[in-house]
Amino acid sequence: MRPAVHPLGRLLRSVWLWPAVVMLGLGLFRLGTPVLWRDEVATWTVATRSLPDLLRLLQHVDASNGAYYLLMHAWTAVFGDSAVSLRLPSVLAMAGAAAFVGLAAERLFGGRVTAVGSGLLFCAVPQVSRFAQEARAYALVTCAIAAATWFLLRALERPGWRRWAPYCAAMAVAGVLHLVSFSTVAGQAAVVLLHLWRTRGTADRRLLWQYPAAVLVAALPLVPVVVLGARQSERQLGWIGTPTLDALWHFGETLAGAPDVFIAVVLLAVPAVVLPGRRVQALQALLLAVVPVVGVWLVSQGGTSYFVDRYLLFTVPAWAALGGGGVAAVYKALTGLARRGPRRKRLRVAGMALALALLAVPAWAALPRQATVRYESAHAHEPFRAAAGLIAAGYRPGDGLAVPLGDQSWAMIGPGVAYYLPADVRPYPVFVAQGAVEAAELSPTACAVPADCLGRADRIWLVVLGQTTDPLAAMRPDDAQALRARYGAPTRVMPLDGATLALLDRRG
Repeated sequence: MRPAVHPLGRLLRSVWLWPAVVMLGLGLFRLGTPVLWRDEVATWTVATRSLPDLLRLLQHVDASNGAYYLLMHAWTAVFGDSAVSLRLPSVLAMAGAAAFVGLAAERLFGGRVTAVGSGLLFCAVPQVSRFAQEARAYALVTCAIAAATWFLLRALERPGWRRWAPYCAAMAVAGVLHLVSFSTVAGQAAVVLLHLWRTRGTADRRLLWQYPAAVLVAALPLVPVVVLGARQSERQLGWIGTPTLDALWHFGETLAGAPDVFIAVVLLAVPAVVLPGRRVQALQALLLAVVPVVGVWLVSQGGTSYFVDRYLLFTVPAWAALGGGGVAAVYKALTGLARRGPRRKRLRVAGMALALALLAVPAWAALPRQATVRYESAHAHEPFRAAAGLIAAGYRPGDGLAVPLGDQSWAMIGPGVAYYLPADVRPYPVFVAQGAVEAAELSPTACAVPADCLGRADRIWLVVLGQTTDPLAAMRPDDAQALRARYGAPTRVMPLDGATLALLDRRG
């Protein structure tokens, strides 16, 4: 009779624990260091509104992110709106995704080495740790899809509504958080068909109707998001160009955040497909990784494009599981060379060492890119904190602040600077006809007659996009003319990352 295993020992041997712990550590490391970039500022400005104002905004813009904003509204009400607090749900979600990668890999390929290795491989991908530190929905979507994959694999083994229910819940969560993630259904359908083919002698025919029914149930909560999102699609997605065939071919490189990391993962995955033992399971993982990407690329050839790397981040868990499966295939082939005796023991040790070495390759390749992706990207160099620091240092009560509005409001300069300004520093908004909350928009509405919206400020802080020695020339002509007439040329010009801050003093 086997001795009972202590609960702590059982926990430490869990295949999901170490990937989750490693991902949690990576996500928490310097969590508040990168400046919020404009999409994160949008999360902050929407989530901190009152619930009626938030719901009113979603009727005009960003309905596809509505579920995430509602979640963050509740989160910030309890935990505050610091950069760490805004990003913490993403850290927790990506740690959960790493755990589910390990569990799904164990279901597909078997073995603790495969499971833990797949989870750690997932953690090594630079884009994974980057979006673990971003106050947007992508980490939560990745976790939901990774969970749905595990629930799907469990349901395939023993169909029944008790196993389909968590799958439906996970898919519904992923879909309402980001509609593009529901494209994974195409890959899942192929996985189900492969399973039926592999088990055709003993296949459970209930899958033929239970899986489509489960997808239909999961899709029901998406209906209002689809209806509202369809009305706003041009405004929300009009900036995305139609993807080329070359963009599809090189998509994995941008998806991983580094070409060498993606190539290393692909090379690790090859043995899983080539070597005997788990070829069908490897093909299933490959379908989950590739089919959604190809499907979104094909759909994006039409009127609206959805082909953006972060929109398809949820496919990375399948790549990680496939890479872990390849390492396991090499280990199994090596240890299978000897059936018994001391030679087998030596080969097991050699196989384990080789498996660790193979897993270390993408991790080593990813190390230089981890800091670059998270702390040195263009997103990390938004001018918000630098501009707010200079304004706060020279602020006088009654000062005004002019920021890019209208067709430049996408830069989110106004709310971004406001986020980093101290509570007692509140410049008067210049050229604003209606505030963002009142207009039910992400940014304020620009004044039609700029001279009527200058206010009475003796000094105006001006932020324009791009680095320039003549900030007024970078403004809309009517706005620049109104400022020149009352204030003349700037008395100070301060270059920032991707922007310029200037101070104008009123003429005597």
